Amino acid sequence: MSSSSRNSSIEPIKQQVLALIRSGSLAADGKLPTERVLAEQFDVSRRAVRQALDSLEEQGLVWRKQGKGTFAGQPADPTGDLAARIAGETDALQVMEARLCIEPELAALCAKRMQPDELARLRRLVQRQFESSGPEAIELWDGAFHRLIAQCARNRPLLTAFALLDKIRSNPEWIRIRAKARSAPSLEVSHCEHVTIIEAIAAQNPELARTAMRDHLTTRFDALRQEMDPADAAWASVLFDPDTGA
Repeated sequence: MSSSSRNSSIEPIKQQVLALIRSGSLAADGKLPTERVLAEQFDVSRRAVRQALDSLEEQGLVWRKQGKGTFAGQPADPTGDLAARIAGETDALQVMEARLCIEPELAALCAKRMQPDELARLRRLVQRQFESSGPEAIELWDGAFHRLIAQCARNRPLLTAFALLDKIRSNPEWIRIRAKARSAPSLEVSHCEHVTIIEAIAAQNPELARTAMRDHLTTRFDALRQEMDPADAAWASVLFDPDTGA
């Protein structure tokens, strides 16, 4: 079978897998059913499912861990496990403050180092989030977008710092608060901001990428503060002013 014929034969299976992810029915870690279960669910061969998953993995939409299974999105860095030691000593607003310090620099480095195939993956991740409706799927693709930028910055110390924050922000209660802070209009704004970040990276303009990421996170920080208790919101305003960086 030619490559083009193979791709056309597995395309419907790929779309079924992506629809499953968009449905929000997966676990919080994005783990997919086994190949056997997917084959039975889609009424196709396990070989066809495996080929479809291979193609989705090449596109950066799923990843595999030997002995654990297949997961949607992008893998978390294992150094993020260090976060378990301090998760109880921080809160969502402190994590957001730290993200504002780190992720703009990761985006700037990506503008210098991200490869064309990685940029294509980033575009696909953003599109998947935009097409998702359930809060779990939205959270999954959003995390994958920021995780890929962190990985492609190719700076190990910064990636470790990001992974620490990434692990902490996976707290179910914080995920619930973030979901409350999202509305249909805010999701459209986030999509536009994600696209702006991508275009700055594609233009290989570190300063624009840095500014685009900072603007995006500031928008999310403001939305998050609105969902916090008044005392927490006041504390956050003292802790960090996005306009001045102080």
